[in-house]
Amino acid sequence: MNKIAVLAITKNGINIGTRLKEVYPSWKVFAPIKFEGKIEGISWYSESTTEKIVELFKSNDALICLFSLGAVIRLIAPFLKDKKTDPAVIVIDDKTNFVISVLSGHIGGANELTEEIAKKLNAIPVITTAADVNKTIAVDLVGRDLGWKIDDDSTVTKVSAYMVNEEKIGIFQDAGKKNWYKELPKNVKIFNSLDELKDSDSKGFLIITDKMLDGGFLKDAVVYRPPSLVIGVGLHWDTTKETIKEGIDFCMQKFKLSPKSIAKFASIKKPEDVKGLIDIGKEMGIPVEYVSREELAEISAPNPSETVKVFEGTSSVSEAAAIKVSKGELVVEKQKFPPNLTIAIARKLE
Repeated sequence: MNKIAVLAITKNGINIGTRLKEVYPSWKVFAPIKFEGKIEGISWYSESTTEKIVELFKSNDALICLFSLGAVIRLIAPFLKDKKTDPAVIVIDDKTNFVISVLSGHIGGANELTEEIAKKLNAIPVITTAADVNKTIAVDLVGRDLGWKIDDDSTVTKVSAYMVNEEKIGIFQDAGKKNWYKELPKNVKIFNSLDELKDSDSKGFLIITDKMLDGGFLKDAVVYRPPSLVIGVGLHWDTTKETIKEGIDFCMQKFKLSPKSIAKFASIKKPEDVKGLIDIGKEMGIPVEYVSREELAEISAPNPSETVKVFEGTSSVSEAAAIKVSKGELVVEKQKFPPNLTIAIARKLE
């Protein structure tokens, strides 16, 4: 979380806010101007608390309120949208007996922050989300710290219900970091293939893959996309962003791979970076890593080219760059797009 605000409306609350500020210097503490004094680190406001809480709710990643839960709920209720966009909201009572996770517990990070603050204040954390209470897998958080993306979040609520109700859940994984769990609940089983998973009596599924899938079983599945693919790009100085995008889209569709799993673009280091590659990286939010011709020349690629060697000083760019940066293996060998673009794709070894 980048922006966290603390809102206090009582003298005790201001003291608690000051304690939090000492532990978390980057947090901003706000209090009514009627309490203004010589306390450092407090931002005093003159508008009503009703107005202030709306402003802070809309402009912060997390909002910590140092007054009653009921009052907080009444004040923020008209502005709630959904758990993907609402900030984390935490309430701490006037005597620091309890730290309560109120809103956006999982995706917004309120639960984790509640636990952390409670330890600092020697208070009792109050968390009510079912996955945490039952010590089971939080379906909407799987792989989040590893950069995994949920392919379609419309099934998260259904599969989460299966999980907390201890229905049978099957897991299949063929990409991304393994052993992402500490201990699997008793109702969860790992399968070695997608066919085994689909043929099982599992009621819901967690699938970690960079491959495109289809089938009716997906209505009961949450599919996670790990950042497992490196796109190797061989190109000319004037290759455009549009040309690169068309080549990537063609390869992803032909070989049934998910664009959400692209971790990096990789290419040869030229005297001047190619604008088209820079632009596509910015447009897709994907970093570009450059490799020297000397390093590329050391990589054994399946489709070397003497022509490429003449111009680039190494016989492989797209394949060698993908292999080098991924530290893995090719899943798509060099694809040519005349006149001057090649694309290869490698899967990272986790």
